[in-house]
Amino acid sequence: MLILRLLLTSLFVFTTSFQAGPFQNQNQSRGKNGNPSSSNPQPTLNPHPLPTPVSTTERAPITINDGPINLGVDLVVLDALVLHQKTGRIEGALKATDFVLQEDGVQQQITHFSQDTLPLSVIFLVDRGGCLDPFSEKVRQATQEALIRLKPKDEAALMAFADDTALVTDFTTRRERIAQGLDRLPPHNESAAHCFSEALYRAADYMRQAGNPDGRRVIIVLTAITTHWDCGGHSGEQARQALLESGAVVCAVIPKTPGQRLESGIMRAAAGLGGFGGARVFSLNKIVEETGGEMMTDKPAVLDQTFHDLIDHLRTRYSLGFVSSNTKRDGTFRKLKLDLAQGAQSAADKLVVKTKKGYYSGRK
Repeated sequence: MLILRLLLTSLFVFTTSFQAGPFQNQNQSRGKNGNPSSSNPQPTLNPHPLPTPVSTTERAPITINDGPINLGVDLVVLDALVLHQKTGRIEGALKATDFVLQEDGVQQQITHFSQDTLPLSVIFLVDRGGCLDPFSEKVRQATQEALIRLKPKDEAALMAFADDTALVTDFTTRRERIAQGLDRLPPHNESAAHCFSEALYRAADYMRQAGNPDGRRVIIVLTAITTHWDCGGHSGEQARQALLESGAVVCAVIPKTPGQRLESGIMRAAAGLGGFGGARVFSLNKIVEETGGEMMTDKPAVLDQTFHDLIDHLRTRYSLGFVSSNTKRDGTFRKLKLDLAQGAQSAADKLVVKTKKGYYSGRK
């Protein structure tokens, strides 16, 4: 019966995804002080034009190394996580000279380098659509534990999505406001879609506008599936571009259950069939990889440790800055490749570098 139900729901979502209505938070909203407010409905992020492509680092100033630097449109900053391939252990003792950076095949000079000196701006993006609700009580508790592990200067925001996307709690350093927001998430809607492309576009746009310009940016998606069709107002390609412009790293946390694996498999198969029919397929895995993030999956009962590992990984990421040798400011996409110098590689266990795959240059 569960398989039939999932199949029918997937077909329903596929046929209605392009006419998806707004995703409303029917719970009571609160003001900035966390108190209930009946006069101010929970805000919904409304569509607006895609911003002009700019460098992901046009804002200023930030602090890298020993002091503040003024970031012009030609300075590009990227985060990098280095792991041992066999064990998954973090390598946290590298220097700038241990990295080799190329842009469109041309080697670049790394001019700024640091590790865990910048505050974090984190958006928790919670999936409220589909047959199964990934946000169980255990997942809620794990999310609250993750908030506790953030530093005092780190800020967090809470968003929810299904057919549409809603901002539940705006950026704040007050952990209790996010905890209150978790109690005001929109109810799970099993007939709604998983509009990843629209949700990530909204999250990236909100990050670009409201995120701390002095910090490192992370979007953590909590969902049960990783593949869907484009639905809503913005395509997967627009979401990808917005994410790269925002400088945000996308990570995903997936509570692993038998039902989750079944729904995820059915959605992959349905999306594949939709692709043959001309539907644009969205892959969360590809977005995570392209922005240099991580996909983490585990049982709900141990997700608190999963979040612990994820926050540790975010803390040990390296920040590298360079001024491109390509002086054209034409708004084009430029491919990045970050490797380790030969002397920095471990003979016993190969080191793997996770970072974003490129960025959009600034325009004149």
